[in-house]
Amino acid sequence: MRTVSMNKSEQFRQSVLNQIEQACQQVKRNPSTVQLLAVSKTHPSQTLREMYAVGQRCFGENYLQEALTKIDELQDLDIEWHFIGHVQRNKTKHLAETFDWVHGVDRLIIAERLSNQRLENQKPLNICIQVNIDGQNSKDGCQPDEVLELVHQISQLPNIRLRGLMVIPAPENYAAFIDAKALFDEVKSQHAQPQDWDTLSMGMSADLEAAIAAGSTMVRVGTALFGARDYSNIP
Repeated sequence: MRTVSMNKSEQFRQSVLNQIEQACQQVKRNPSTVQLLAVSKTHPSQTLREMYAVGQRCFGENYLQEALTKIDELQDLDIEWHFIGHVQRNKTKHLAETFDWVHGVDRLIIAERLSNQRLENQKPLNICIQVNIDGQNSKDGCQPDEVLELVHQISQLPNIRLRGLMVIPAPENYAAFIDAKALFDEVKSQHAQPQDWDTLSMGMSADLEAAIAAGSTMVRVGTALFGARDYSNIP
């Protein structure tokens, strides 16, 4: 039984990697410039363990309690943990102490708390600013015109590395990816450590080709890697 699921994990992952490679070839980009982030929310630790066994190292989680359980259960593996859900003020301590990356930062106060709560013996926490790039009412993220000032302020904080932007545009709004790349390039000059500004986290299973064509460096893929999600067991 185990070999079957292992092969399935490998098959799914290879299929997504092929998709990324083809998208890169179409726009003459090197596939090594696009990282695959496995969105593993709602999937049990064993499933992540199987994906790890076929080479996946970066996993993204949206729900803090669920993520903390998995991080504990999988601490024997060298996983790079990304928090990609909305960051609430009262949750920053756990995020600062247990994750490698936090993508959903949209206010200075959140970045300051993460900076203050990152432990001294830990490497700096990688963070991305989440931007509501196409003005959706339902979406978290700062406004595009706030990004310049946020980059200026957040990039000066200790214990964190400000790496880039994260966007989740409305379905099929591919123009938003182009807007995000333009914004990404435009605000780099405000970064106190511009060499750290290297990450544009955008694109998911359905639209990764368009995101890669626009300049994404990290695609967040769940369904195509793990199959459909079961939300019934979320704490």
